[in-house]
Amino acid sequence: MPHHTTALRLVAPVAVLALSLTACGGGDNADAKSPATEKAKVFPSPEPTSGGAMKAGESATGKVEEDPGKVTYEILAQKVDVGTEAEAAKAVSEPDKVKGKVLATAYLKYTHKSGPALTDGADVHDGTTVFADGQRGTVLIGASEDAAGCEDPYDVDSWKQGESHVFCETYVIPANAKNVEVHWSEEDGEPYIWKFPNA
Repeated sequence: MPHHTTALRLVAPVAVLALSLTACGGGDNADAKSPATEKAKVFPSPEPTSGGAMKAGESATGKVEEDPGKVTYEILAQKVDVGTEAEAAKAVSEPDKVKGKVLATAYLKYTHKSGPALTDGADVHDGTTVFADGQRGTVLIGASEDAAGCEDPYDVDSWKQGESHVFCETYVIPANAKNVEVHWSEEDGEPYIWKFPNA
């Protein structure tokens, strides 16, 4: 499952960076004082930024390492359906654990913008989390596949550029939460955040 590879993926960029620094540190230093090198020290290249607050209806763009290769997606958090305490109690095997809690199902539309076609499921939804009043909710696995208008990302067996799919994530949040936030982020990136009032 993709969740198990996250730790391995986090290690790789650090290892590459360490090797790059080692390679620059030894040997002949003829270029160490070159104008280009000095300028790079004073004015480092800006890092690409991602994440931040999003407006209602505003899409984000992000890249995901899928099974056939890197895919660029357009991501839009469409809505969040918040249920009742009674619905939450019915949805879990231990109703006592969700007293004072409700289910929040986030609907996200993902559009394949560039990269290889997918033929065996998608991992783009792995970057999604739901927060309530600034606190991360508890994911409820398997609940969102039954929600109307939601697709199962593992059932997508053909996904080409220009095509869109709606995947959902269901989280357990406090029933009295004032705001619900949908976060989506690239691996190691800052999250894009859509806020939905819980009236």
